[in-house]
Parts: sequence; C-alpha cells; structure tokens
Amino acid sequence: MTRLTTAQALVRFLSRQYTERDGERRRLIDATWGIFGHGNVAGIGQALLEYADDMPYHQGRNEQAMVHAAVGFARQSGRLSAQAVTTSIGPGATNLVTGAALATINHLPVLLLPGDTFATRPADPVLQQLEVPYAGDVSVNDCLRPVSRYFDRITRPEALIPAALAAMRVLADPVDTGAVTLALPQDVQAEAYDWPDAFFDERVWSVRRPAPDPRELDEAVRAVRGARRPLLVAGGGVHHSRAEEALKEFAGATGIPVASTQAGKGSLRWDHPSDVGGIGHTGTAPANELARTADLVIGVGTRYTDFTTASGTLFGGRVRFLNLNIAAFDSHKMAGLPLVADARTGLEELTAGLRGHRAEPSYVMEYTDDKERWEYRVDACFTVDDDLVHPTQPQVLGALDELVTEDDILINAAGSLPGDLHKLWRARSRDQYHVEYGYSCMGYEIPAAIGVALAAPGRPVWALVGDGTYLMMPTEIVTAVQEGIPVKVVLLQNHGYASIGGLSASVGGEGFGTGYRFPAADGTYTGAPLPVDLAANAASLGMTVLRAKTVRDLREALAAARAADGPTCVYVETETADTVSGAPPAQAWWDVPVAETATRPSAVKAREEYDRHVTARRRRL
Repeated sequence: MTRLTTAQALVRFLSRQYTERDGERRRLIDATWGIFGHGNVAGIGQALLEYADDMPYHQGRNEQAMVHAAVGFARQSGRLSAQAVTTSIGPGATNLVTGAALATINHLPVLLLPGDTFATRPADPVLQQLEVPYAGDVSVNDCLRPVSRYFDRITRPEALIPAALAAMRVLADPVDTGAVTLALPQDVQAEAYDWPDAFFDERVWSVRRPAPDPRELDEAVRAVRGARRPLLVAGGGVHHSRAEEALKEFAGATGIPVASTQAGKGSLRWDHPSDVGGIGHTGTAPANELARTADLVIGVGTRYTDFTTASGTLFGGRVRFLNLNIAAFDSHKMAGLPLVADARTGLEELTAGLRGHRAEPSYVMEYTDDKERWEYRVDACFTVDDDLVHPTQPQVLGALDELVTEDDILINAAGSLPGDLHKLWRARSRDQYHVEYGYSCMGYEIPAAIGVALAAPGRPVWALVGDGTYLMMPTEIVTAVQEGIPVKVVLLQNHGYASIGGLSASVGGEGFGTGYRFPAADGTYTGAPLPVDLAANAASLGMTVLRAKTVRDLREALAAARAADGPTCVYVETETADTVSGAPPAQAWWDVPVAETATRPSAVKAREEYDRHVTARRRRL
C-alpha cells in the first residue's frame, strides 16, 4: 500500500498508462495543461509539482483553449496519445464545455479534470458554487455530462480506482473516445488514502482493429462489383485508423474515384489519379457531379454531416450506400449496407475481395478530365501579380501553396477559410490538412497549432485565422512565446465575420451585424472600419509579427515565418469583395432556413430560392 492524496494518486496513475496499436506503444496521457485556482491548486496543482518528473505540465491562459491544444495534440498523435486539462471550480470548469463538445463531436480523446465543490460540504455554499434548490449533488460540472463520453464525480478517494480505469478505457476506445471528465471535489483531491500498489502498475490499453463480418463483407463486395458509377467518400476515420495506404491500394486497384469530407481530406494526395477533391457544400465540381450521378456511394469513416450531403440534396434518388465504419451507429446511416470494421482492416479485405475488378475505363476518363479542368480553376484562383495590394483569400492560399512541402501542417476551423481550403488546397501528406469542421469552432486554430507542434516537433505548423477567429482566442500566443513553440500564424484582416456576412446576404439578412464597423445612423454596423490593429496586438503578446502589404511582401513574410525558430505571425489585409480571382462558388446547397414571411425584398427573394432548393431533399429509407 502507498499513502498518497487522491490528486497525487491520479497523477501517478496517469503517468503509467500506455496505448498499443500495430506494435506501436505510446504514452496515453502525454502531459497536463492547467490553470490553477482555489479548486485545484492544493490538489492537482500540488500533485503535478510532486510528480513533475513523471508528468509534464503546460501553463494555459484560457480553459477552452487548453482543451483545443489537447485536441490538436490528440489528432496529430493518431488518437494514440492524449493530454489532460485541469481547472478550478466555477468559471474555470464551465469554460471547458465548448472544448469538450468539440472533442466529443470529432471523436478525439481529452481528459478533463475540473475541480468541484466540497464533497463534505463544510460550508454551503462555497465560493463559485451553483446552488440548485431541488438537488444538493449538482454542480456546474454537470454541464459537462452531455458533452463527455464518460463522466464521474470522485466523492471518495477509493472511488477513483474504478473511475480512472473506466476513463482510460474510453479514451483508448476508437468507437467511444472523446472528452472524458473526472470531476474532483477540492477536499477529496487533498485527502490521503492507502492505495493498492497494483493501481500504479503500468497498463497497456490495446487500440482495436476489428475485422468485418464475413457476411457483411460478401454483401459489400457484391455491391461494388455491381456498381457502374461507384464513388468512395473518405471521412476522418481514414486518418484515425491510419488507413491512407490501404485507401491508396484500394483506389489504385479498382480505379474508383475518391472524394473527401473536411475531416477526410488528405486521405489521398491531391495528385493521386483517383482523388477528385472535397465533397458537399464546400466541395469541388468534379466530386459533387460524381455524387449526383453515382449508383453506389462507399462511405469510409464518415458521419455524413449536412455539409457532406448538401443537406440531403446531393446524392441521386437511386443511389445505394455502403458504409465502412468502426461505429455501428454511423455504418447504418443513409439506409446503407453496413460494413462494421476498422477502416484500414476493412479496406484491405474489401480490396482483396475485389481482386481483378476495375471501374469502367470511360468512367475513369470522365472524372480524370473533370479533375484536370478543376485544377485549371484552382490555378486561376492562386495566380496573382506580386505588386497587388489586398489579395483575395485564395491568393493568400496560393502563396502558401507555393512554399510548403509535405512536412507542413495547416490548422483551420471556422469562417470562410474551410470552404476555400476544401475546394482549393492541394494536400501533400496524410496529416497536412487539419481543419476542425465537426464543431467549426472559432478560436480553435492557435491553441490547436500549439498542440500539433508539441506532437510533431520540428515540422512547420501554420494556424490560418481571420480577424473574427483571432479576436475569439489569441491568448495562447503567450503560451507559445513562453515555451518557444514555433507556430506560424497567418492572420487575415477582412474587417468582420466575412463568412457569415456572405451567408447573411444569401438568406436575406443583408450582412446585418457581421462587419467590424462603427454604427451608422440607422443602427446598422455599416460605418467606417474599426481602428483595430491586430498585428500590434499579436506583437504585444510577444510574437514576432511580419506585416505584408503587397503579394511580394506576403511571399517574403511567409518564407521568413517558415524558417523562424520562434512563434511568428504574418499579417495581411485581404480583399473583402468578390473578385474574378475569388474561390469558385458553392457547388452544392446547404440548408439555412430563410424567413417565411418578410417585407424586405432581399428576404423575399431568398425565400423563393430556398423553396426551390428544399424540394430536392431526399430522405434515405
């Protein structure tokens, strides 16, 4: 037996947990992020100091941002390694909710350790305690229940043993993983207990690769062999499974075209003959045209979100679906044939079962020609004169596209950039394209870039942010400066929420409340742009800032940032209006309901357009 506090026992336990997949062993909890307050400073805080040699610690500035950093780390680590996040009670704990939702929606592991109010209730209420008249056992941490894949409140030291083991099981489970919360009452954290030594033994959690059921595999093979216009949709599960090589073998053997969701982009290199680009509302014309005419859609590791299906309007009426997914829940979507298995294992067995089968040559030629024409459109978007001031957003991406190699990693999450990236970016490696679009959370990019850089030291990591996203969460710049993490931030200033402004205009909202401008006489924010200097703000937080006025300046600044050994920001003001060199418009619809009654002509016209599109929606039964 070993006498330790509950917090000490937890930190020691976490330092001895490992995952294993395909012979690769990784530490399950790599490090702990923390901001300390009265709810965790004497418990987890003291324990992290006590075991500093065993558990690395990172100092955060915002609790939500710490979760984003941990999520970025977990994704870059292939979900084999994760990080913990500790906070105090009250606002420190509730600030975790957004990050927890993002982690769970994207099936990415993160361990949350919020402090909680006293289990023994010596004083009631204590500082920051939420009083609930109908329940004495509820605290603000209960907000984390619906966004956690596992939740427990440790009201006695000995309760930690089963809870900690259950937490590790969920974190390492490829189906159930997401945010895991162990709420820790502040008195229990500091309470001593005689722990069985076996609790601190090294444990290795096997990350499973389940094979498909033989009957389901036979049905899948028959379905593919019988299809004349098959299309494979690669989702994030391809990356989580490290199934990129298996997908490459499948596509090469069969000639079946491969489109990708936001989470799945990069499953094939952009120049692979079978890659037709992104699918859905932010997808490419070749991929979406194939989707409209496909007779079989093979979904691999995808959840079929509304952006992928164009809100149920993209795929034709006679199409069948075959869904290879490790989660049975997702494999049955779209009324499809289920193939419940690990993505890599399933693709390997499907490829073997299809030996000798290839798509018709005329079909291959069709999508190959369409893709070639699309690449000309990409080139047109990227081409720009070096002396131009205020380039378009795609032209900024073009300058970056010329610079990067397969080593570089791009982080993005929200705004108009995900659409431009999904259509235009030429992914060169399996992990270059890191766009969080399951939760599309503004503020994710900078902290996630820090997490990715911690997981991939020595590789250039770029956080692409607009001014709206930057203002949401620039705080972790301080952490990057403190720890010397050489993230590269590309800050695009377009004076407002440009993405939602465009959406607002399309649905009759006329861009109301989306510009960063002074109020006009009519109460709308249509006056002069705000005199906000975001570059100066980044510099004030300790970052090296390079201002680019022309495209030539931009190219030089990007090259300098890539070579820098410290955190560096490239600041550029972009064109806000649509131009001939802007990104191609949406190639598929997205359902954002429009006011059914209105007096303003813009809204009336938008409703007419909405009614026309919604008739194309199909329910898969």
